[in-house]
Amino acid sequence: MLVRLLYASRAVPAIDQDALVAILRKSKANNPGTGITGVLCFSEGIFLQVLEGGRQAVNQLYNRISADARHTDVTLLCYEEIGERRFAGWSMGQVNMGRLNPALLLKYSERPTLDPFSVSGQVSLSLFEELMATASIVGQP
Repeated sequence: MLVRLLYASRAVPAIDQDALVAILRKSKANNPGTGITGVLCFSEGIFLQVLEGGRQAVNQLYNRISADARHTDVTLLCYEEIGERRFAGWSMGQVNMGRLNPALLLKYSERPTLDPFSVSGQVSLSLFEELMATASIVGQP
């Protein structure tokens, strides 16, 4: 059974670019073995991540993320059973915030900033889909 999970969290102040690179590197190393794919967005101290894979593997990873001291306010935005993956091309892709047009964020929220806490999970998922369509997601499979 495949599932898709979308969550948002706030990063502790110690998260910097080096810490983010380490998180992505570890995800890219571990996720293929568990069958997890997805995309991570990090902007102004906010994580927004979609995970896809088997129900047990995704649930276990989400539980580890929820308990990780680098995250606060971990909020489940969307959880659904799926017939196929939308983000199968990435063991863990990353949104390139430098290439992101603020108008795209404004399309989905009140302000041109990433704030998944103020929109629905479906809106955040639609944003990820558009980011994928506009090649704003980088990273090796």
